[in-house]
Amino acid sequence: MSEVVVTAGDSPIREVNIEIRARLAEGNSVVVRDTRSRHNLGVGLPAGAKVRFEGSVGYYCGGLNDGAFIEVERNAGWSTGEAMATGEIIVNGYAGMSTGASMRGGLIHVKGDAGPRCGVAMKGGDIIVEGKIGYMSGFMAHAGRIIALSGADEACADSLWGGEVWVAGPVESLGVDSKIIEPEPEEVASVEELLAGRGLGDNSREWQKIVSAQKLWHFESRDASAWLMI
Repeated sequence: MSEVVVTAGDSPIREVNIEIRARLAEGNSVVVRDTRSRHNLGVGLPAGAKVRFEGSVGYYCGGLNDGAFIEVERNAGWSTGEAMATGEIIVNGYAGMSTGASMRGGLIHVKGDAGPRCGVAMKGGDIIVEGKIGYMSGFMAHAGRIIALSGADEACADSLWGGEVWVAGPVESLGVDSKIIEPEPEEVASVEELLAGRGLGDNSREWQKIVSAQKLWHFESRDASAWLMI
């Protein structure tokens, strides 16, 4: 597989994405230069695609990913990997709000911090954040794991439905209807195995596993005040 260069610059994003797809269809991997933090780069990329963005990207980079490997050299804006089905996205810097929103599978790895509502409404897959996750991360997630290595901001896992938020480091506060439980040894082993495969192995971590307290699973009038807090 040879590597070809696509220049974003001030070209219309539709044209940039069409060119990326055309170069991929020829059997190449693609490097996108002069990204200028443009929005909607690399949306809907297919399985087997390999794309690297030199510089920072804007909103929705890698959205609807269907099996591509995507790497962002620096930072990413809102909703990186939004609604992705499978594949892998690496952000070597920081990621903005709603990283992995509504994702159904695959892996997102952020090497810096991630902004608020990381993993909002996610339905599967894994999000690894080497830094800290912002407020209300895991909000209304239904499945999947968010793994934060350096702590979590306020209202962590607010209204969590069925996913899991794993935090090594301080949690400033829990959100509505979430609780911390003691993880099973095999669950810890699964998380540590995933991290070790990415060069992040450290068996000395003290994990806090956050799950749904399940009080909001069924509405009851006596719990109305909790519903109003969502």
